Amino acid sequence: MNLLPTASGNRPRVACEITPQGVVAARSADASSPLAAVARVDLAEGAVVPSLRPGNVVDRVAVAAAVRRALESIDAKPNSRNADITLVIPDPAVRVLLLDFDSLTTKQAEALPLVRFRLKKLLPFDADEAMVSYQIMSSSRGLVRVLAVAIPRDVLSEYETAVREAGFEPGSVIPSTLAALAALDGEETSLLVNANKTGVTAAIVQSGILLLHRSVDLQHHEGEILEGIEEVSAEEAARDLQKVSLGTEIAQSVSVAAAYFEDTLAKSPALVLSAGPLGAERLGRMLREAGVGPEDGLTVRELVDTSALLADATAVSRAWLSSVTGALRA
Repeated sequence: MNLLPTASGNRPRVACEITPQGVVAARSADASSPLAAVARVDLAEGAVVPSLRPGNVVDRVAVAAAVRRALESIDAKPNSRNADITLVIPDPAVRVLLLDFDSLTTKQAEALPLVRFRLKKLLPFDADEAMVSYQIMSSSRGLVRVLAVAIPRDVLSEYETAVREAGFEPGSVIPSTLAALAALDGEETSLLVNANKTGVTAAIVQSGILLLHRSVDLQHHEGEILEGIEEVSAEEAARDLQKVSLGTEIAQSVSVAAAYFEDTLAKSPALVLSAGPLGAERLGRMLREAGVGPEDGLTVRELVDTSALLADATAVSRAWLSSVTGALRA
C-alpha cells in the first residue's frame, strides 16, 4: 500500500475521504477533467476519532454505511469488478516527515529499510510495525531530501476495513493534506492550510517540492474545562472556550507557516489556500480576529476553484472537496 500520491492514471477514478465530520466521495473521467459527481454523508460526533493509536474508527458500522452511501450516490458500484477507490484518511492518523540523507540508493528495496531506520527515533510508534512510504523530493550533490509517510498498521487497517465492509477496495490510501496538494495548479509557491475541528496542517510547496508539512492536533481542546466561570452553563462555557482556543491555534499555525515561508524563501506569502471543511471564509475570519490577515498582505481563498466542478458536482461545498479533487489528479 502506497501512502503517497502516485500517477493519476494508475489510480481509480473514484475517491473517498473519511473525516470526523463525514464522508466525501467524488468521481472524474480522468486526471485533467473536472469532478463529474460528488456526495457527502455526515457522521455522528465520535464515530471517527483520528489519532496515531488504534481506535480511530469508533463506529465501524456507521462509517461503512456512510462510505457505501456516499459512493453509491456517485454511481460507484459496491462488490463489483470496478470497486477500487482512492481512500483519503485524516492527517492526525499519519506522520509525515521530511528527511535529509547524504545519499540514497534509487533501489526501493534497499532504500526503504534506510528510511525506516531513520524513522525509528522520530516516530511515537514502532517503525517496524508501521506502513511506510517514501518519495525523493529533491536530490543534489551531498543532499537527498525525502518525504516519508508512516502510519501504524493497526490504524490503517481500521480505515481499510470500513471501506471493504462497504463493498469497496482501497486501491490507494493518501493522507488528507498530501492529497489536497496534488490539486495545486502550476509551478508557483503555495501556502496551503488544511483545517477542521480536530487538526490543522500547514504545507508549503515550491515547484512541486514540499518544503513544509506541519500538523497540530486540536482534539485536546475537546476536554478543556473552564474554571471560575459560573455565569454560564458548563456546556456553553466549554463551547465558547473551544471556539476561542481552536481559532487561536489555527491562526498560530498559519503564522508559524508564514514565518517559515518568509525565512526560507525571502518573501512574504500573499495568499493562503484553504483546504478542508473549515472553509476559506471561516479561516479568513479566524485569522483576522487573531490579527493576521489583509493588513499583513495575506488573503485566503478556496483551493478548489469552480472550474474544477461540473454542474452536477456542486451539491457539496468546495471546502469539502480539496482532498478528493487532488486524489483524482496527477
